[in-house]
Amino acid sequence: MTDTASTSSWPTGISAITLFTEDLDATKLFYQEVFGLPVAFENDNSAVFEFGNTVINLLKVTAAPALVAPARVAPADAGSRFQLTLPVDDVDAMCKELTERGVILLNAPMDRPWGIRTASFRDPGGHIWEIAQ
Repeated sequence: MTDTASTSSWPTGISAITLFTEDLDATKLFYQEVFGLPVAFENDNSAVFEFGNTVINLLKVTAAPALVAPARVAPADAGSRFQLTLPVDDVDAMCKELTERGVILLNAPMDRPWGIRTASFRDPGGHIWEIAQ
């Protein structure tokens, strides 16, 4: 891992994240209403949203095995294995806005030991989103 020449062509960003969901319509509506984003692309199995230079692809869980085989697709109730973080200017103000949009917070705004203020919530697919300042 010390050979920097072999890693110099390694990607410097993530272009797409695919999230599996049991209810594509509900999750798509959540992203439109909570994040205020238009659908950039959609078909029968997916809906894509653009978060800056990264796209979030919501994919029906029934279409996911073809993407990850031979790995298995975990059920939604298997527990969280990651969280997605969005930077915001004011966590408290954003929490108020999210609550007004019908979002149920997993945790209220809190100051973390590593120097940031955060709060988090879950989308209809079970994915954890954190807002941080």
